[in-house]
Amino acid sequence: MQNDFSLGTIQDMATCKYIFVTGGVVSGLGKGITAASLGRLLINRGLRVTCQKLDPYINVDPGTMNPCEHGEVWVTDDGAETDLDIGHYERFLGQSFSKYNCSTSGQIYNSVITKERAGDYLGRTIQVIPHITNEIKDTMKRVAENYDIVIVEVGGTVGDIEQMAHIEAIRQFRKELGANNSISIHVTLVPYLQASGEIKTKPTQASVKDLAQLGVFADIVVARTNADVELDGHTRRKIAMFCGLDGAECVIHNKDCRTIYEVPCILKEQKMDDIVLQKLQLNAKTDNLKDWSSMVEKMVNPKSEKIVAIVGKYTAVPDAYMSVTEATKHAGFNCGVGIKIKLIDSEKIEENGVKELEGVDGIIVPGGFGNRGIEGKITAINYARTKNIPFLGICLGMQMAVVEYARNVLGLTDANSTEINPNTKNPVIDILPEQLGVTQKGGTMRLGAYDCALAKGTLASDLYKAKTISERHRHRYELNNWYREKLIENGLVISGRNEQLDLCEIIELPKHRYFIAGQFHPEFKSRPYAPHPLFVGLVNAIIKGGK
Repeated sequence: MQNDFSLGTIQDMATCKYIFVTGGVVSGLGKGITAASLGRLLINRGLRVTCQKLDPYINVDPGTMNPCEHGEVWVTDDGAETDLDIGHYERFLGQSFSKYNCSTSGQIYNSVITKERAGDYLGRTIQVIPHITNEIKDTMKRVAENYDIVIVEVGGTVGDIEQMAHIEAIRQFRKELGANNSISIHVTLVPYLQASGEIKTKPTQASVKDLAQLGVFADIVVARTNADVELDGHTRRKIAMFCGLDGAECVIHNKDCRTIYEVPCILKEQKMDDIVLQKLQLNAKTDNLKDWSSMVEKMVNPKSEKIVAIVGKYTAVPDAYMSVTEATKHAGFNCGVGIKIKLIDSEKIEENGVKELEGVDGIIVPGGFGNRGIEGKITAINYARTKNIPFLGICLGMQMAVVEYARNVLGLTDANSTEINPNTKNPVIDILPEQLGVTQKGGTMRLGAYDCALAKGTLASDLYKAKTISERHRHRYELNNWYREKLIENGLVISGRNEQLDLCEIIELPKHRYFIAGQFHPEFKSRPYAPHPLFVGLVNAIIKGGK
């Protein structure tokens, strides 16, 4: 019988090292950006690196969480709905992650309870220690295969009750990994008091102490500050001494940057990668981050600026449309222009009309659920179509583009989606369970990667320069094929189609400057050094002008 409390080194994982990233003082300090940036540095040094996010919240996944509370939901190729930090990991590391790269307390507890119900624990009393902590450790082990380093970010702030089991699992796991096989990085706030002109290190000291009382001792402290704050040698030495670090060089100053993509450069200047490699006793090639630094300079020094409106209903929190914003900016600096994002609440358009859109150079209507603000989105799409303004529709944005076209070109004035109006007489967008029942990954939704065949001679095929593409989905309603021919007869081009399910994936208007929309989420495939074709097309159309 296996001993639940067995200790010792993990022989089969001796080739993989772990970096644990925790946060203290306040949330929202950028642990994910820190983890992703360090991963980028280590990959550039020739190491095989992956990242994992452990979220302490009890939700099984963020799929049902309000974007205004938790930010956007990131979707992986295998259909996992995950935290937005997985998006940062993919963009910085240049990898496609899976469901194993993100775990929540909800998933951990669900797995343990399922095993208990199945009798896997042979009637034992199930406890946080060892059963929950063992499950967390197993989750961390699962991503280690074929990697030199796994960077594990723990969500929340040290001291949160939801996080306790994860910190305890890390304490146990570090012991099992053995010396020089793991390090702990703690990201904290170092506030500056304007009134007294003082930098305060006490919150950092207290946070590191809280972590140590739980048995996890920080090897590196990342001090987050405002952009105009500098940490001098005295302050670094003070933090190092009170936090039990090996030296002042183990205090990394990460101040607010011009762009999140500048963080790897800031960490590199302070030799964070060298410190990490030394502590993990790893040898790696040298790298000066030249290409990445050149990319950052293009981002922060654009020759001109264009305004792109994102019309949605979650505009109160910028993180709700994080990937759409980032993908648009990726396309911008790769095309030589800066992109200023204007978040427009679609309900404001319903109240005030198209004057909310005046002065914008391009319009994006992103994904979403529910009927709030829908008519404002349709009004924005009509404005883009009739005023010849470059337009990109994403998921719900594509569906509403079809509704707008059916109403105002086909004359079906009551056309709608059955998500919005279940009783509409012209359901041009409908849920089609008979077509989705066999292959869909997400229960009642299409989740994850699906293939799309592109029609030759269309804008989509020109942009992608391919015959078949794969894109990630997160939706449950589709273009109703009963209306497909009528839409085509009236000028709408269906340029992308999932052949297996016979579903529309991309629509476009060939006589427009740029009017294209996809049923999928192209923003999930965009990288700063490899912008997505649909966003590049949008920015290029804006640059060419021709209103």
